[in-house]
Amino acid sequence: QARLQESGGGSVQAGGSLRLSCGLSGFNPGIASACLAWDRQAPGKEREGVAASATVVGRAVKLYADPVKGRFTISPDNDENTLDLQMTRLKRGDTAMYYCAADVAQRKCLSATMKDVGDLTLWGRGTLVAVSS
Repeated sequence: QARLQESGGGSVQAGGSLRLSCGLSGFNPGIASACLAWDRQAPGKEREGVAASATVVGRAVKLYADPVKGRFTISPDNDENTLDLQMTRLKRGDTAMYYCAADVAQRKCLSATMKDVGDLTLWGRGTLVAVSS
């Protein structure tokens, strides 16, 4: 049975960095052929896609939501079966529960607006990131 497990959340001051990691197990066909994404849900707000990654014709495509562009980096590791999210220059507005997700349909990770991230079929339980001023 496929399973995702996030780790790395915690409390950090504004301007700091955190690295989230998501371990994927039992996922076929493997992350090299998958749509992989991170999304988040802040208190009182709807969930939003943060970053997505897919391989199209042998080329890695990585997309980011506007609020995190230039600050967050999504990194799948095919050998370790992990999906990391490096977060830098964190802001209070980044406070949220962060979830990793995967799907065999790579097209769900190719929208610049992240509109399909919510439709991914496999989800972790989330890890909390709290940014203080």
